[in-house]
Amino acid sequence: MERTTRYVMLVHLPNDHSAETVRDGLIRTMSTLPEHMRGSLTWDQGAEMAQHKAFSTATGMDVYFCDPHSPWQRGSNENTNGLLRQYFPKGTDLSVYSPEDLEHVAQQLNGRPRKTLDWNTPAERLRDLLLTT
Repeated sequence: MERTTRYVMLVHLPNDHSAETVRDGLIRTMSTLPEHMRGSLTWDQGAEMAQHKAFSTATGMDVYFCDPHSPWQRGSNENTNGLLRQYFPKGTDLSVYSPEDLEHVAQQLNGRPRKTLDWNTPAERLRDLLLTT
């Protein structure tokens, strides 16, 4: 999720969520963003980011790790996780979903007006950001 626009990009991980698979999926996804929008990535303390240095080298993005048990340090991420639970309840096997399924959910979230964006959608905010930079 991009912080200023709340734009959601979901990474398809069909087989596992090992550090290597997560690294490769994130590199693939982040490379679709214009370079000027690749500031940093905020993550919790999960082992799936053990390859964060390789990710940073490949993308030029720093990875910020939140302190353990400190969800307030990643409030936008936590809010987005809550929105995603409307589509994927806790415990859902995400491997049964295709990249197209995930893209559909991302489009739904990106087309949803947000109070924090003055009732604009993340897609509208991303469009405006791209047009001004």
